[in-house]
Amino acid sequence: MKKRLVLTMALAALLSTAGYAQTLPKTQLKVVGGLSNLSAYNDYEKPFWTQVVPSLSNGQITVEIKGFNEMGLKGPELLRLMSQGVIEFGTATLSYFASDNPINEAADLAGLTADAKSARAVVDAFEPVYQKFYGPTSGIKLLGISPYPAQVLFCNAEIKSLADIKGKKVRTSSRTQAEFIEALGGSSVTMAFGEVVPAMQNKVVDCAITGSLSGYSAKWYEVSTHLYALPINWNSQIHGVNQKAWNKLDPKVQAFLQTNIKAMVNNMWDAAAAQTQQGYDCNSGAASCTLPVKGKMVLVKPTDADRVLLKKLMQEIVLPKWAARCSVQCVQDFNATIGKTVGLTAKK
Repeated sequence: MKKRLVLTMALAALLSTAGYAQTLPKTQLKVVGGLSNLSAYNDYEKPFWTQVVPSLSNGQITVEIKGFNEMGLKGPELLRLMSQGVIEFGTATLSYFASDNPINEAADLAGLTADAKSARAVVDAFEPVYQKFYGPTSGIKLLGISPYPAQVLFCNAEIKSLADIKGKKVRTSSRTQAEFIEALGGSSVTMAFGEVVPAMQNKVVDCAITGSLSGYSAKWYEVSTHLYALPINWNSQIHGVNQKAWNKLDPKVQAFLQTNIKAMVNNMWDAAAAQTQQGYDCNSGAASCTLPVKGKMVLVKPTDADRVLLKKLMQEIVLPKWAARCSVQCVQDFNATIGKTVGLTAKK
């Protein structure tokens, strides 16, 4: 799969970048990517920076990349370090920064979109707002926004519907997920991704939310029994660069990188639905799983009633709570972009 994805990214960008390679100056880049044990990093980010970029630039651009966890970082400090120039290029999950500014939650509220196509439409609609927010005054230049597979519930307990979340302790990775779980009568628990496996083993939490394939990559199928196949959100991540570091690059290198990072992001969006399904298949041990290890989880398919409930909780609880803590301009921007895309209106 990785080789196919690399070729896809290369071919997608080849025509538009062929003219750059002969004239690009020698450039060495350093990148801090996402979690190094997940498919987003291993199938996209790492091969893009270490294979596609050097190949398309005829070796003129070389890149050193490590996942943020390999650097001893936890995630929420990435944007600060990027704005300060400690990190040049970086990948950061937007939900990590909800406490800094609720605008970081706007495009990925729990219950906002039910499929990858809708999630992409929402992100595309709101990206100009993020481009302005992460502009020169922030010290960061936004280069793209990509998804993880759908964020779903892994439980080490029987679960047949959303109603079964009541009374359970659930690991969440964002404020919007926490508000969704609490609206269902569950208790939200905040913990780092790497702490989930022992927490599930020791019953510190009953359930945890992550991407369907991300959970598989981290072997959550070994410590949980039920997977509820209802997309809650997509845990979008931004790809950015320190503005001063960007300004120092040759304009040809800038153009080359922008074109090809866009191709990488497009590929990640194109694969989001397939990766979500692959997560379902491989965690549950379905015959259609193409990965070497198959889990034995019970795959629970959501009912139409739960889909309606997810949307209802978003409209009546998650969205109003978010709007209450975001600025007037933030809410206006939401309504003018995302609201028009999905037919919702946030009220301040």
